[in-house]
Amino acid sequence: MALKKNLDFAEQEDSISAKKAKKLFTKDTRQKKENKVLTTFSIEPSFKREMEELFSEMGLGWAAGIRFALKEFNKKHSD
Repeated sequence: MALKKNLDFAEQEDSISAKKAKKLFTKDTRQKKENKVLTTFSIEPSFKREMEELFSEMGLGWAAGIRFALKEFNKKHSD
């Protein structure tokens, strides 16, 4: 036995529960990740080597170490 096609689909889409369901499932609940900005600065090669060694001991690469250092600086001086 075949099911009869429901032609009242357009009316069902306008129901309150259908609107709530559509809103719930179309809403993007993930946090949007902010893009990074490329910045440049100049430092002495010897100081960079020291910083790279320090970051390496911490298990960080150059860029991650700089981001960490900037965040820590911001925490300490944001008062």
